[in-house]
Amino acid sequence: MIQPQTHLNVADNSGARELMCIRIIGTSNRRYANIGDVIVAVIKEAVPNMPLERSEVIRAVIVRTCKELKRDNGMIIRYDDNAAVIVDQEGNPKGTRIFGAIVRELRQLNLLK
Repeated sequence: MIQPQTHLNVADNSGARELMCIRIIGTSNRRYANIGDVIVAVIKEAVPNMPLERSEVIRAVIVRTCKELKRDNGMIIRYDDNAAVIVDQEGNPKGTRIFGAIVRELRQLNLLK
């Protein structure tokens, strides 16, 4: 469960290292975001000499959360960290590689390229 002010790791090679959630895209009064949701975030830490810089406002898709994700078959998936992948306005990832485990549910939401 990701809410505003939550810090997330970046799971791609776009140049950012850490994000902070500002807003959850969807309805106006949504409190928490889960895996597969799009958020508006600000870059808190970035790699030097890369296109993305610190304090830049971007969109990201959540790919890992510490809160459990329950599948229909009863399997529960939980990760050690909260992580997101930076995307553009059309939903295409800015980086060329994604690091770490990615859940199968993102494929059903048409978020994987």
